[in-house]
Order: sequence, then C-alpha cells, then structure tokens
Amino acid sequence: MKTVSNEGLLNNYASEPQVYYAEYPGLWQQRQYAFQAAIATLFVSTLILVAFGVS
Repeated sequence: MKTVSNEGLLNNYASEPQVYYAEYPGLWQQRQYAFQAAIATLFVSTLILVAFGVS
C-alpha cells in the first residue's frame, strides 16, 4: 500500500501476510517424503560412484 502524506512524503510499507500454523503431515505425506528421500539418496550415491569410476 502506497500512501503520501500532506507534506509529500512517501510511505511504502510491505503488506504483512496472514500468519498460520503448519499442519502435521498425514501418513500418506510421510510415506511420500520417505520415498523422495530414498530416490534422492540413490541419485546422489549414483553420482558419487560415477565420479569415482571416471576419475
């Protein structure tokens, strides 16, 4: 929101977002996170092994 005072001074303030609390992930989300972690671990391990194999 941009406001200008009678003296011509500009006040530019960022609008503050509404605060909310995160919800604990459900069981299906936890399983999805575990699956993503397993894929990421496999990917990084493969990259490291390929790097050692090439060098």
